[in-house]
Amino acid sequence: MNTYDMDRLLERQRTFFQTGATLPVEARLEALGRLRDTIVRYEERICAALRADLGKSAFESYMCEAGLVLSEISWLLKHTRRLARRKTVPTPLAQFAAHSYTQPSPRGSVLILSPWNYPFLLALDPLADAIAAGNTAILKPSAYAPATGQVIAELVAECFPPEHVAVVLGGRAENAVLLEKKFDLVFFTGSQAVGKEVLRKCAEHLTPAVLELGGKSPCIVDESAKIPLAAKRIVFAKFLNCGQTCVAPDYILCHASVKDRLIREIGQQITLQFGARPLDNPDYGKIISRRHFDRIRGLIDREKVFCGGEADEAACRIAPTVMDNVTWEDAVMQAEIFGPVLPVLTFDDLKDIPTLLANREKPLALYLFTQSRAAVDFITTRCQYGGGCVNDAVIHLATSEMGFGGVGESGMGCYHGKAGFDAFSHRKSMVDKKTWMDLPMRYQPYRAFHEKLLRFFLK
Repeated sequence: MNTYDMDRLLERQRTFFQTGATLPVEARLEALGRLRDTIVRYEERICAALRADLGKSAFESYMCEAGLVLSEISWLLKHTRRLARRKTVPTPLAQFAAHSYTQPSPRGSVLILSPWNYPFLLALDPLADAIAAGNTAILKPSAYAPATGQVIAELVAECFPPEHVAVVLGGRAENAVLLEKKFDLVFFTGSQAVGKEVLRKCAEHLTPAVLELGGKSPCIVDESAKIPLAAKRIVFAKFLNCGQTCVAPDYILCHASVKDRLIREIGQQITLQFGARPLDNPDYGKIISRRHFDRIRGLIDREKVFCGGEADEAACRIAPTVMDNVTWEDAVMQAEIFGPVLPVLTFDDLKDIPTLLANREKPLALYLFTQSRAAVDFITTRCQYGGGCVNDAVIHLATSEMGFGGVGESGMGCYHGKAGFDAFSHRKSMVDKKTWMDLPMRYQPYRAFHEKLLRFFLK
């Protein structure tokens, strides 16, 4: 699709939005229902595409992608009517007599740029929120997951006319052209480096943006943690999708007294969950591309490998790998890993951790394994991060009842459920002033008595 075609598509969407066709709540619910039904019918094709792009099993594809999208749509079908209502707010006495309220309004024509690591979930989840809020949308899937992108394009074309929702396929050239256009909101999920470029482009048009980025999310394990359970849950969260998850535990920061026991348990859990030879496990996925494969392998210091490290170059697969005796200066600690490599570092005093993390970029997630309520209160109040879990990992994003997003370098804005509806909406503040009376104190000529009234009201 060239620049002319994109201009025409965006203009068609703007014209369609101006007709008001997306505004009635019933129309939004009907569109969401169509989307849900089509996803159900496409389930096998979605799973096959995810297998082709990332080697995901059907179980994992439903658990982490299609099923989560269906869950979000179900939540929106139940709550959109309430979210779209006006909300009455108190009116100050100085504005008597009036009715004050806030009114959600769709942004207009929005652009959704989705990544390759969860190519279905991270495209359709924000799309559902955008539809619920009453927008038109152009969806641009990642070129790194071409099979899933093609299925998304066919699914969306079956659900919606292009003036309501359209999919643009392609790579960086198409991304660049789209970002030159003036949208009413840009929603981007991806790396920090690309996020900076997206924000620069948005600034040229003063376009608001939601950025869902990443970072080095720490997994803190103190001496009171239930080590076997912690290891089990950490292994699940870290090596899900071969570590290609924006909220995966990037590294472990554990109390020195439990480090040896923890890594032994992690090694055992890798065998229990993935088998003695994970590269022979058909349900263990692959790295998205040879470039990413080479980058991840370059982070592995063979002298510090506790377990794993095996790789299959032809299939772009790297076994779950744990690295011990890692320092902050090691290559694996210089950037987000985004792969199946788990470095382990230690600490001696939990009270040092907020200062230690404050000198680094704010992560998208933080995980804490402990049995101490004081430790929970200390870490969750003193550290800055997007969101996280206590005694588990990753699962905080799998709910529509809480917003999901980053802070600082890990992103801006959030979505899921009400937060998603709000992200794709503008809430207008309105005062409906009554005409049956008119207080005279604001008008000239100003009088001493009116000033007394003014000071009474405004204090």
